[in-house]
Amino acid sequence: MTGPVTIRAQDMAGADRLMQVIAALSDVFGDLSAGRTRSPSRTIVEHDRQRQLLVGPAVWERCGFGTVKISTLTPDNPERGLPLIHGVVVLVDLETGRIMALLDGGELTAVRTGAVAALATRLCAPEDAEDLAVIGAGVQAWALVRAVCAVRPIRSIRVFSRRRAGTDRFAERVLDSLGSGVRVTVCETGKAAVTDAAIICTATSTSDRAPLVAADWVARGAHVNVIGGVNEAAIEVEPALLSGAFLVVEERAAALEDAGEVRAALTGGLIDLAELHELGALVNLPRMTGGRTSVFRSVGLAIEDTAAAAALYQAARAAGAVSSSSGSGP
Repeated sequence: MTGPVTIRAQDMAGADRLMQVIAALSDVFGDLSAGRTRSPSRTIVEHDRQRQLLVGPAVWERCGFGTVKISTLTPDNPERGLPLIHGVVVLVDLETGRIMALLDGGELTAVRTGAVAALATRLCAPEDAEDLAVIGAGVQAWALVRAVCAVRPIRSIRVFSRRRAGTDRFAERVLDSLGSGVRVTVCETGKAAVTDAAIICTATSTSDRAPLVAADWVARGAHVNVIGGVNEAAIEVEPALLSGAFLVVEERAAALEDAGEVRAALTGGLIDLAELHELGALVNLPRMTGGRTSVFRSVGLAIEDTAAAAALYQAARAAGAVSSSSGSGP
């Protein structure tokens, strides 16, 4: 009997792996919406200067796997040249109880969060959307660019971040990865990046309640993925944007607990609870935005880690990196 395999960041790279994670997330959100699985709340311990230790377990019965993720969120790490998130994900075979794999938690978080946004983009954004605006220039912003480009024919990317040097490096990375077929522009302001963009992604480590994106910057019919923020009060986009938009969340209860924009919009009477559409309910339906602006507010669920870890483990096994005797999954 072999021990758990290690799945590193480089083992999660590549378009094929990304598409497998997106497919797994589509399936798990369908199960979540239908009541065939659930995603328990994470345990979050906050300590010095908004640093967090997070633990999140979940099981996906149909797939035969469970996970426990232990991660840390340290807002001042980018100033040290360190990742915002560190962690490990433990993948468990539900039938035998064996630990099958240990996955790099920081990279898995980036991959699955980008993949969730890609799923929402595929369900909500115009199929011919070519223009992408990104607010943020960190690990998660890169994962969003990669994921959105996998589901839409992006030809132009505009980027804004408060740290210009880091933004320039980010733009160079995007160009190196995507090639000359995509135009990448570093903008001086968030407004310049967002104006007229068909798809907008925010991925920052803000802890503020002051929005980084104003509602009137966003073109009618655009799709917005709101990903960042380090606490439940943090706001990346002006809550007024949610009024009249087609609103998508992973799970209503989780959004009410952790999504700053949703909480502020509800408190301000800008939206009603009934206007929050869960992602899983849209998976098997045609696009329902009706030309309206759409906003996906992600907070991250433990079951997403389970689906992504299972997909990446199965991909590694199919590629011969994992012995068939190391697990019984589908």
